[in-house]
Amino acid sequence: MAIVTKAWCVVVVVVAAVVAAADQLRVDYYSETCPDVEAVVREEMEKIIGAAPSLAGPLLRLHFHDCFVRGCDASVLLSSSGGNVAERDAKPNKSLRGFGSVERVKARVEAACPGTVSCADVLTLMARDAVVLARGPTWPVALGRRDGRVSSADEASAHLPPADGGVQALATIFASNGLDLKDLAVLSGAHTLGTAHCPSYAARLYNFTGKNDADPSLDSEYADKLRSRCKSAADGAGMISEMDPGSYKTFDTSYYRHVAKRRGLFYSDAALLSDATTREYVQRIATGKFDGEFFADFAVSMAKMGNVGVLTGDEGEIRKKCYVIN
Repeated sequence: MAIVTKAWCVVVVVVAAVVAAADQLRVDYYSETCPDVEAVVREEMEKIIGAAPSLAGPLLRLHFHDCFVRGCDASVLLSSSGGNVAERDAKPNKSLRGFGSVERVKARVEAACPGTVSCADVLTLMARDAVVLARGPTWPVALGRRDGRVSSADEASAHLPPADGGVQALATIFASNGLDLKDLAVLSGAHTLGTAHCPSYAARLYNFTGKNDADPSLDSEYADKLRSRCKSAADGAGMISEMDPGSYKTFDTSYYRHVAKRRGLFYSDAALLSDATTREYVQRIATGKFDGEFFADFAVSMAKMGNVGVLTGDEGEIRKKCYVIN
């Protein structure tokens, strides 16, 4: 007789709620109330990424960090106020960028369709367009999300996938959001875009087990290059490092080739090689023969993640400005 643990029951209940809410989203949700919303967002995103291509990664990351805490409800955009420390001020979110770009796009959408489109929908569309404008895949975005009214730094610290997490820890967080091991392997590919600061990977270089040692799973030559940019475990001012060296502004499969060669920047990247399912995916895409497969997989997993924990109907609000509750 199978034993069902309490933890697994919680995951099942959460996933069921995610599916039920997502069923209320529609690609044509704004067909009558704001039919040009996607065109408005795309036009502004073309200007933003055209002027600063390096923003594609941060804008995609904003969407990730939003969806893993209370679902895709734009709560990561809210500012701290009234004694409440919001998600954006949590330690894992200190390096988030792109908030001004979101407000810029939202202002354009408000001018076209006042009080109609949520910040959560705007952020989801921006993340999709960031990938497309970085030469990545596109996918249909179901719309109709509402904006959440609660944002907690403590929740962000507790629920975001950690950069130093192993596969089991990451898989548990993903499962609680209705995402599986393949989604973990695929969505990790988002690290093809963007950069990271020294504190997020320094422990792998200087104090991996607490004995002033380096992570043995890290390629030694690559580790030496990282040390030249990150001088110590306490180096908060170290230069940034590209998560996908050589093409961090372009959405491609070279991230997987780096990981396969033990040159993933984060421990969470290296950990993908420790599990049979994620390792097989990394090694397959790393061959360079299945770029189209990865693009298709990424589109599916992003659409899936974009439906996590969404608020619909009267469950949330439509914020005029994304950083403050109406």
